[in-house]
Amino acid sequence: MQQVVIVGAGQAGAAAAAKLRALGYAGAITLIGAEAAPPYQRPPLSKAYLLGEMEEARLWLRAPEFWDEAQITLKLGAAVTAIDTTAQTVRVGDEVLGYDALILTTGSTPRRLPADVGGDLAGVYVVRSLADVDAMRPEFVAGRRLVIIGGGYIGLEGAAVGRKLGLEVSVIEMAPRILQRVAAPETSSYFRKLHEDHGAVIMESTGLDRLLGETHVTGVRLKDGRDLPADFVIAGVGITPNTAEAAAAGIVLDNGIRTDAQGRTSAPNVWASGDCASFPLNGAQARLESVSHAIDHAELVAENIMGAARDYVPAPWFWSDQYDTKLQIAGLNTGYDQIVTRGPVGDAVSFWYLKAGVLLAVDAMNDSRAYMVGKRLIESGRTPDMAQVANPATDLKALLKA
Repeated sequence: MQQVVIVGAGQAGAAAAAKLRALGYAGAITLIGAEAAPPYQRPPLSKAYLLGEMEEARLWLRAPEFWDEAQITLKLGAAVTAIDTTAQTVRVGDEVLGYDALILTTGSTPRRLPADVGGDLAGVYVVRSLADVDAMRPEFVAGRRLVIIGGGYIGLEGAAVGRKLGLEVSVIEMAPRILQRVAAPETSSYFRKLHEDHGAVIMESTGLDRLLGETHVTGVRLKDGRDLPADFVIAGVGITPNTAEAAAAGIVLDNGIRTDAQGRTSAPNVWASGDCASFPLNGAQARLESVSHAIDHAELVAENIMGAARDYVPAPWFWSDQYDTKLQIAGLNTGYDQIVTRGPVGDAVSFWYLKAGVLLAVDAMNDSRAYMVGKRLIESGRTPDMAQVANPATDLKALLKA
């Protein structure tokens, strides 16, 4: 009997398994996950779930009966100990599974602060898994002091939750501005003001020297010698793709698990998708970290296992909820050389990224129309008259007909 084995039961792994069945794959499908929880969505962890506004069951990607009805075997709380690409087997504990196709959707792991600066102290957290957030939720008590290391989206979402729950919050960012790696100065300025208006302290161009405390964190010492008291700390300093299983199997790595344009790795009948995988984009191996990419890339791999022979063309989107602001991002802003601002109109504003006059991406704050129109324009390869975009009186939907 034929079998597809999928290592990694996150968004990409679940999407690949479901797509194979939807396409009529009749063989066995086994989905292996290191966590005990069934496949679940991660973005709400640092937003609604951390706030207590979403129950765990609402995180689940599929109802429990789906997996049985689709005849997809879940092996949860299970670690893959070896992959043999010659014998085409995967070892899970004492069990050896044969495969006709193997999909690696192993995801990524948050970077932790080094032990030599206090990263191993109790009260220091990262945000990636259900267990991570369950561990930190009791810390969010009004009046307590939270210091966040890193001014990316994860850190800022944690800051917003902290302030909404009445904590004292400070965000420490080593770079000259928050969101520097992923967004334009205009977007950084928008969110800096948003957080400061809600009482969070944003400290840019500020380096961490070390965390203070004997066994439990009590504070943060900055490079300039200042000490900040802290009841707990969240580190939001990026993620690292999970490549250990692939590396041990001799599969080529390059900014993650290297794949070709169709999702194949260097090993026969082994594919990879999602956070862990890199793919050809503009002459280099690129790796994306978003839900839309995880789903699209995994579904493409499923199609190609079924013979589609289709190259991956990313059309990523991303969102972040902070206070009452919803940020929606369409496209990739890599290499932008121009920003066009639309608004603000009321509480809606959007920033449009261009390179050599070509529309690349849109950051839309409380402006779902700008996001949807921008997304459709980008996906169709069209760049509108940017003077019309900048004019708040312009009906953006009309740009789709121009």
